[in-house]
Amino acid sequence: MVIKMNNYFIIHGSYGNPYKNWIPWLKRELSKRKIDCIVPSLPGPYKQDYESWSKILKAYNEIGYITENTVFVTHSLGGIFIIKFLIENCIKVKKIITVAGFNNITFQDDMNLYKSFYLDENELLKINSLCEEIICIYSDNDPYVPIENAEEFANRIKSEKVIINNAGHFNEKYGYIEFKELLKHL
Repeated sequence: MVIKMNNYFIIHGSYGNPYKNWIPWLKRELSKRKIDCIVPSLPGPYKQDYESWSKILKAYNEIGYITENTVFVTHSLGGIFIIKFLIENCIKVKKIITVAGFNNITFQDDMNLYKSFYLDENELLKINSLCEEIICIYSDNDPYVPIENAEEFANRIKSEKVIINNAGHFNEKYGYIEFKELLKHL
């Protein structure tokens, strides 16, 4: 079974779930527009690794739900996860929007939570042949993803860059239970 319609996946980040931050709001907004949207609940944080997350997405791919018309909207670690998943599985999609995306940052909590997701910088380039459009949205004051890292990530994947001042990590702590600016890029 192959689904030809446009559909969206919203992918949360580390320490996240489908019910945090702006994710429930975006799902409601897409539903109002009659756009099919899936928000998988990915294991974490202490059971998260690339393999456990990719098993969930592989199931959607196997039933034909990830197509060339699919759009991924990701938060934080979800960005590099989707890029690695698409590259490793040679899956073409319509668009990827990363919010506070990054690659190869060492965090103080536990690097083991992240390292299985990371790609070699040269591997990242492969995403450009698998995706029509990539947009990276990031903030100038993200406490986890310094702007230099966010810009390096965006440059490496040759994305359109959108900087939002004072947005922090685009989470509830910074008032992001809605994310109206994101709608412009869908």
